[in-house]
Amino acid sequence: MIESGDGYVIAFKRDQMGSGSDELGATLIKAYINSLLELNNKPSTLVFYNGGVKLATYGSGVEESLAALESQGIKLLLCGTCVNHFELKAKLAAGEISNMYTISETLAQASHVVYP
Repeated sequence: MIESGDGYVIAFKRDQMGSGSDELGATLIKAYINSLLELNNKPSTLVFYNGGVKLATYGSGVEESLAALESQGIKLLLCGTCVNHFELKAKLAAGEISNMYTISETLAQASHVVYP
């Protein structure tokens, strides 16, 4: 959990960015996540729900970047219901399984939320 005004949160609701082309969207979201490593002003938390939880799995193409962000102290919260729905628990490469209460609280207390 973050304290109010303590930082911003990025919420991933899909394993793609934008709409129009699924292939392009998958490429864009990977580039976006990889670029987070280069930011000076990093988010305090990354939240993953619905199809976004697929990004935290081995073979997603961003598992190394997510693990590196996590090692830098950035919290990665994964919706447990979503992980179970997609049967991904054994495939997770980074993050911690959480619940919707904690995710809701994290989003509500963020200084702002970015939805790529």
